[in-house]
Amino acid sequence: MFKVMVLVSRKPGLSHAEFVNYYETRHAKLIWATFPWIVDYRRNFVDLTGAILGQDAAPPDFDAITEIWFADRAGYDRMLAVHAAPETGRAVSDDEDKFLDRSKIRFFIVDERGADRGR
Repeated sequence: MFKVMVLVSRKPGLSHAEFVNYYETRHAKLIWATFPWIVDYRRNFVDLTGAILGQDAAPPDFDAITEIWFADRAGYDRMLAVHAAPETGRAVSDDEDKFLDRSKIRFFIVDERGADRGR
């Protein structure tokens, strides 16, 4: 599997509930419809209740951590190519403008590893 993560922040003036609702009921559906070969697509909404932060750590400057899995690097590259098409890129960007602060998006590839239980 090939995984990317995206850190996103809600648009100023949008409540947490409005942000979650739009992401879940509108944007996630658009992403699944636009890139149907995505293997898994999860949205993790930050809740600082009970969070543990180091004494010098700043609170997160994002509202959600999105995880996207592809079967392989080729699936990711295909998503990038489809997104680069003007009509597709504009549709996704226009939708993001409705609920995200697009200037704060961070999109990156990760090397996910499972925990070894010492067996």
